[in-house]
Amino acid sequence: MRTRKPFIAAACLAIAAAAVLLPAPPAPAQGAPEFFALPGRWVRTDGGYVIEIRSVDPGGRMQAAYYNPNPINVARAEAARSGAAVTVFVELRAPGYPGSTYTLIYDPKSDQLKGVYHQASLKQNFDVVFVRGR
Repeated sequence: MRTRKPFIAAACLAIAAAAVLLPAPPAPAQGAPEFFALPGRWVRTDGGYVIEIRSVDPGGRMQAAYYNPNPINVARAEAARSGAAVTVFVELRAPGYPGSTYTLIYDPKSDQLKGVYHQASLKQNFDVVFVRGR
């Protein structure tokens, strides 16, 4: 019976050489894990107001839309880390919404966004809660 040792040794050398010559796999995408829970459709509990967070980049810039029930222009949307909390800020710019803002905190235990809606034209603040929609 012939031995296979030279063949096995040559195969191992070929595999080792290929491993050295092949490029390393790409590193996983760097993101901000604290923002991973934010994308989705968020519905305000006291009405049909909706914030749709489409994406959040690692720097906190959000792609977001707002509906009441029709689309309202989102001038600025961002997420940030404030201590242990993840915050969401949305500024609206449209007729009837001249700089109205949402300043919210993500509550991971209840999976809710809670905070304050500042209605700029009335110069009033309202406590609000958003729950994840379907």
